[in-house]
Amino acid sequence: MRGRFRDQGKLFSYLSPESRVPAEHPLRRVRQLVRDVLMELSPSLGRLYARDGRPSIPPEQLLSALLLQVFFGIRSERQLMEQLDYNLLYRWFVGLSPDDPAWDATTFTKNRERLQRGDIFQKFMTRLLRHPQVKPLLSDEHFSVDGTLIEAWASQKSFRPKDRGDDTDGTDFRGQRRKNDTHASVTDPASRLYRKAAGREAKLSYMGHAVMENRHGLAVAGRVTQADGTAERRTSEAMLKARQKAAGRRITVGEDKAYDTAEHVAALRDMKVTPHVASNDAVTKTGKRRRSAIDGRTMRHPGYRMSQTRRAMIECIFGWGKQHGTMRRTKHRGIARVGADFLLNLIGYNLIRIPKLMSA
Repeated sequence: MRGRFRDQGKLFSYLSPESRVPAEHPLRRVRQLVRDVLMELSPSLGRLYARDGRPSIPPEQLLSALLLQVFFGIRSERQLMEQLDYNLLYRWFVGLSPDDPAWDATTFTKNRERLQRGDIFQKFMTRLLRHPQVKPLLSDEHFSVDGTLIEAWASQKSFRPKDRGDDTDGTDFRGQRRKNDTHASVTDPASRLYRKAAGREAKLSYMGHAVMENRHGLAVAGRVTQADGTAERRTSEAMLKARQKAAGRRITVGEDKAYDTAEHVAALRDMKVTPHVASNDAVTKTGKRRRSAIDGRTMRHPGYRMSQTRRAMIECIFGWGKQHGTMRRTKHRGIARVGADFLLNLIGYNLIRIPKLMSA
C-alpha cells in the first residue's frame, strides 16, 4: 500500500536528539571526553564572566561548537550557526534542544574571543592530556617537533610597501623586489611572505609548530609564530624546555633536517634534551657540502633510528588539520587568533584519535 505524503509531518515531536544519534556513532565517545574536560574547566570558565547581567552563550556550548567547526571543516562561524539551526547531530553534541534558537554569528564570535583571551584553549588541551583515560597513552620522555605553514587570509596584492610610496592598488607587482623588510600586508600585517622550499611560490603565511609524543602520536603542545627562517628552531627550544621541565629528566626529540644547526643542537643539549635530528650533509648551491651537527655518537644508538621513524607521524597531525580541519588557510587575522585556531585543530585531532586508542 502506498504511504500518504504529508508535506509538514506532525506538529509535535516527542523524540529527543539523543535518541536520533546511533549508539555506535563515533562522536558519542568524543562528546563524553569533552564533557569530562569541561566539568574540570568550570571554575576557570566562571572567572571570565560577571556575576550579574544578561546571560551570554554558555562557554561549554561555545567550546563544543568550536570543536564541531574543526571536526567538519566548517568555514565560518556564520555557516556554523546555519548548521546548528537544522542539524540535529550538531545540536545534540553542543547540548541544544530542538526548540532552542541558534545563536547570532556576531555574538558567537565575540564570545569566542573571550575564551581566547582567557587562554581556555590551552587549559582545555592540558586538562584533556591529564584525563585518567588519556594520560596512560602518552609518553613523557620521547617527543617529535615540526612546523607547517598556515596560509594567511590575505592576498598577494595586499602586500605593499611600508612607506606607502606606491599609490597603486597592488595588483601589478611584476618586476618589483618585495621583501618583508620593506613590505607588509595591509590586510593582515602580522603575516609574512614566505616560501616552503626553493622553487616554490612565496605566500603570505604564518608558521604553526607542534610537539608530538612518540608513543601514540598525539599532539601535546602547539604554537603559532611569524614565518621566517629561524622560527622553527626558536619555537622548538621554547616548547621543549617546558616539556623537559615537566618531565624532570632528560628527554629526546626527533626533528627533520631543517633543525640541523650547531647552535640549535647545542641549545637542546644544554637543556637536557637529546637531539635526534636528521643529519643534513647535503651539497649547497655553491658546491660545498654542509657539515652536520649530528655525529656518530648520537646516530649509532637504536633510539635515534626509532625517533626518526616515529617523527613522520607528526605529518599526520598537520595533514588532518589541513584536509579535514581549518588549518590549511586560516580565516583569522593576527597571531593570537590564528594560534587559538591552530590549537583547536590539535585538540580536534587528539579527540578523534583518543577514542580509537582507548578501545584498541
